[in-house]
Amino acid sequence: MVRRPVAWIVALVLFAEGLGVAALNWLLGVVVDRQDMSLAGLDPHLTSVSSKAAGIVFGLYFALCGLVALLVALRDRAPSGAGRGLLISAAVVHALLGAFAWGPVGMSAFLSMVVVLALIVLLLMTYDPESRPGGPAGAAGPARPAGGSGGDGADGSPVTSPAAPTAP
Repeated sequence: MVRRPVAWIVALVLFAEGLGVAALNWLLGVVVDRQDMSLAGLDPHLTSVSSKAAGIVFGLYFALCGLVALLVALRDRAPSGAGRGLLISAAVVHALLGAFAWGPVGMSAFLSMVVVLALIVLLLMTYDPESRPGGPAGAAGPARPAGGSGGDGADGSPVTSPAAPTAP
């Protein structure tokens, strides 16, 4: 059972990453504001505020993804709906960040992004589709009548057809 520990690790990593991204962007905003730096004639105050806002938005995004992973760990159920979409988007973001970080930052940043990507994908893939509420109808094991013949052909008997509709 590797599912719950992976979910806990993903939750912790995403919470730490959210805090780190928010703190880094906030620090960059403060540096731009104090040094009164301008980028291609842009207003320094606007640059500072936008850096801080981006830090808050991306920090909250990663914290929300971490919350989804935390709920997966607590409930021991696969994420579904919007939570699954959030984790998939976080995996895509880490893949893109890893690809872009290779050149400017180096191999260590690339490897850290790939490790987080692998953890998120492992979290998404360790839960079977039949354990999800919207999984395949007969995959979780159909309920059989007391006689043992469910009519599905699994016991060697021919598969029974659905009952014909009665004419009015």
